[in-house]
Amino acid sequence: MPLRIPDNLPASQVLELENIFCISDAQAQHQDIRPQRILLLNLMPKKIDTEIHLLRMLSNTPLQVEVDLMRISDKPSKNTPVAHMDAFYKDFSAIRSNKYDGMIITGAPLGQVPFEDVYFWQEMTEIMDWTLTNVTSVMYLCWGVQAAMYHLYGIDKVVLPKKLSGVYPHHLVKPFSPIVRGFDDTFDAPHSRYAEVPVSAIQQIPELEIIAASEIAGAYIIASSDGRQLFVTGHSEYEPLCLKDEYERDLAAGHQPAIPEHYFPNDDPALPPIVNWKSHGSLLFSNWLNYYVYQLTPFDMNNIGEQLGETKMTLV
Repeated sequence: MPLRIPDNLPASQVLELENIFCISDAQAQHQDIRPQRILLLNLMPKKIDTEIHLLRMLSNTPLQVEVDLMRISDKPSKNTPVAHMDAFYKDFSAIRSNKYDGMIITGAPLGQVPFEDVYFWQEMTEIMDWTLTNVTSVMYLCWGVQAAMYHLYGIDKVVLPKKLSGVYPHHLVKPFSPIVRGFDDTFDAPHSRYAEVPVSAIQQIPELEIIAASEIAGAYIIASSDGRQLFVTGHSEYEPLCLKDEYERDLAAGHQPAIPEHYFPNDDPALPPIVNWKSHGSLLFSNWLNYYVYQLTPFDMNNIGEQLGETKMTLV
């Protein structure tokens, strides 16, 4: 939430330079507040688990948040009961006329598959185009980042020699960006993917800015200059045992996976994993809801998708 301070308080100049969002008493008296509508496009196989992970993250805010769940198509989910999907998920056709303050598009286990070979790719591109006029700010996660970079910016993913799996150190590239407000200068975050979006290609797009990165995992948080697109290449929403479960699943399937790096003490899967990313993950989602959704979205939802008004913040 914005910091409400007295009109003409000298400290406001210092806070503004540090990108801390403040509003004057006069502005606050005319501020309208309503629930924030968030759409979750869940592409992960275990949809119920992903719902829990992301809803936990969205709950850490004083804002009232209303969430709709969307599926990409009516193809049955192998890992989620049909009754659950029918009861709680909507098809794109059912929400096409809606507008949303924010949207999250998850990852999917498709890193090694060419985009045009993904069975729902046409619908995926329609949805990404639709967000430009119907959603104030979209957070793309993992494979969702790769898909958006390819479709919206023409940057193709690069398949890695082996799966990137583990918890890696990151550093802030743009420490005053609102999306990393409260982050330490260095922090850890989980990754689990077979492909990446090259840093050099991202740097060629003027409207994109790398906010946080890793020497091992590459670009981690990328944002568009207007705040309407946020890209997170890792899984800050992961619960403590997610990487362990993926590792054991791949073992059972005979894939001979490498042990997730920097995750188990002494790289011993028999020991409980080290969890050191939850605080930054919580900040990431609460900052997105505050600065990129609540502060940018118009009070009248019919105006979502129109040119955004001026903001005191430098979003990247």
